[in-house]
Amino acid sequence: MAIKDLPRLCAQQYSFQPERWSCTGCGILCCSRRGACLSAFLLLLLAMLAALLALAIILGYPSRTPEAQVCVMSTNRTGFLCHDRRSCIPAHGVCDGVPTCPHGEDEDESLCRDVPWSLPSYLLAYCGDPDSWIYSDQKCDGTNNCGDCSDELSPVTACPPCGFGWWRCTPTVFKYCNCIPRSLCRDHVQHCSDWSDEYSCPGP
Repeated sequence: MAIKDLPRLCAQQYSFQPERWSCTGCGILCCSRRGACLSAFLLLLLAMLAALLALAIILGYPSRTPEAQVCVMSTNRTGFLCHDRRSCIPAHGVCDGVPTCPHGEDEDESLCRDVPWSLPSYLLAYCGDPDSWIYSDQKCDGTNNCGDCSDELSPVTACPPCGFGWWRCTPTVFKYCNCIPRSLCRDHVQHCSDWSDEYSCPGP
């Protein structure tokens, strides 16, 4: 049976209406103009969805919750890269109760719900006591952040020698470990056990 015979067959068996080109009861063998338009629309819609999917694959899917990424501060210390991919904040500024990133993601609940376990490993540094931790940018900063100087002294931490702006000595204050800021030199207050901060240190 040829395709051209379908309208006649439909007219005979299923009350074909020539003016509307439709058949009642022909099922998939009889197609109306309205059905053809609907099929064309569906094909166009599927083509558009396929094109959008291909574009998404090429460009990459946008992340609903961008993963935290490490960055390096201008001070050459570890930082937290905000979701705008431009703002780099200090590691110790994450989950400190004060939003610093433009959109506040440094205080996001998923990041801060169970500190330190919920923090990325690059933000953490552990002290001599494994139960104690500090932020990674607080290691080797000249300050006794761990309380036992394990963040500044070997064997737990290998830090470079006292840098510019610091004076090497055995401090008399708890805050420092093996160096003191030169700003404390010659201020008529003993900060080094050998008084070198008052007699040897050239000052700031």
